[in-house]
Parts: sequence; C-alpha cells; structure tokens
Amino acid sequence: MKKLYPTLRDFSLITLGAFIQAVGLRLFLIPANLASGGVSGISQLINHGTGWPIGVMVLVGNIPLFALGWRFLGGRKFIIRTAFAVATFSFLVDALTLILPPEGITDDILLNSLYGALVSGIGYGIVYRGQGTSGGSDILARILNRWRGIPISQSYLMVDSAVILTAGFVFGWKEALYALITLYVSGIVTETASQGLSVVRTAMIITSEPELVSEQIFQTLDRGVTLLPGKGAYTGVERTILYCVVTRPETMRLKRIVNEADPDAFMVIGQAHEALGEGFAPLNEV
Repeated sequence: MKKLYPTLRDFSLITLGAFIQAVGLRLFLIPANLASGGVSGISQLINHGTGWPIGVMVLVGNIPLFALGWRFLGGRKFIIRTAFAVATFSFLVDALTLILPPEGITDDILLNSLYGALVSGIGYGIVYRGQGTSGGSDILARILNRWRGIPISQSYLMVDSAVILTAGFVFGWKEALYALITLYVSGIVTETASQGLSVVRTAMIITSEPELVSEQIFQTLDRGVTLLPGKGAYTGVERTILYCVVTRPETMRLKRIVNEADPDAFMVIGQAHEALGEGFAPLNEV
C-alpha cells in the first residue's frame, strides 16, 4: 500500500491539474482568442480556421513530443504520466463544451487574460506536482529547466514566442499582446503552484565571535547553525563562517542577535524557495 499510494497521489494530482487547465482554456482563453502557447495555442489557431476539435488536435500534436520526453525526462515513468495528462486534458477540453458557455463568462480581454493565466497556471503546477507535464511546450520547458537550469517561467517565454507571434497574424496584435501577459503570469503562477509559497531566508555570517553568535541563535530562534572554515583573501585572517536558515519573520531577530554579539560581523542574507528537513517541512520522498 505504501508503494501504491504515491502513484495514486500522482495520478490524482494530474487529473485535477488537467481539469483546471481545461477549465481555464475553455472559460477564459478560447473565448477571448488568446493563444495559450505550445500545442494548445497551435490547436487554437488551427481550430479558428478549420473548426477541428481543439482537444483532438492537442492529443495528435503531442505525439511527436513524447519521444523527447522519453529521452530527457525520465523514460517510462515520464511518458506514462505525460500521456495520461495529455489524454485527460484533451478529453476534458472537448467535453467541457457541453457544460461551459462557449462565450465564456466575460468579454473583457484583460480579465480573460489574467484569470486564464491564473487558472491555467494553477493547473500546470498541480500537474507538475504529480510528476507529469501537460505535454507540448511543457516538455520543452522542463527540458530547458533540467538541462540548463532555466526557470520554468523563462522557459515558457522562450518556447512559446513563435506561437504568440503567429497568433498576432491570425487573431490580431491586441490579442497577441494580451496573450504575452497571459503567458508570463501563467509561468509565475505555475512555479508558485509547483514549488509552493514557502520562501525562507539563508544567512552567511562571518564573525570573530562564532560561539557566541551560534549560542544566541540556538537559544533565541531554536535554529541550527553550520560552521564553515574561511580565510580572507586580502587579509589572510582566518574566520569562522556561520550558515543558517530561518523563516522570513525571523530575519529581523537574526540581525539583532548578530549585531548584539558582534557589531563588526559581516552578514549576507539570501532567499531560498524551500527548506526541507529538521525544523522545517519534512523531507518526504516524491
């Protein structure tokens, strides 16, 4: 049962995410002629000229991209989840025409752009949490993210620019400009939905009083500290570097601790998306 649960969880997340994506596409993007990028966007363009079902074209258009996903994103495990996500999304995109109004719920292109990005981005992020993708540009974006470390939001902009440009000729340049807004906001929402809202602070502290600073952090914040040896390149003086991770509200208290223990300390505070392990969220296998 322990081995079966992660698989059931993943496919449940993929199903939920595909449904949310389909709702965003049908309720906001298609009525406003906002090409959503990737295979979905190309399918919208073809549908505009031929009337062919968007869902069917999404499914057919993703077939050649499965080979790339197999090669770069995890082989059999990837292809099964992605094929399931694409098939579910394709079916729902066409099936939702039976229950959702074809004209959407608003004729305001800005509202359609922003809400389409929000809803679709949440759907994308949930699919990612299920260890799958929605095919199309998602495959190319994740390859760029894993191969070159390019953030997913930037990857979307890179791989979908050609679709948006083509949409300008088909739907009009006003719609294409709003589609760019949709694409950008959707990428940010996708990252947030897939990685979570847990933003933490990392601190590097160079001090001549490492024991005192560490003890105060232990007692006041109840946070762990890692001691790293360091040496100034210019002065040649050896100093101990403290590394610790705190929550955002604890940042000011950490500054006060360091200032009171060693006013001459040098401190750098950075930002991390997530902290897993003792004192933070549990490091569960995904």
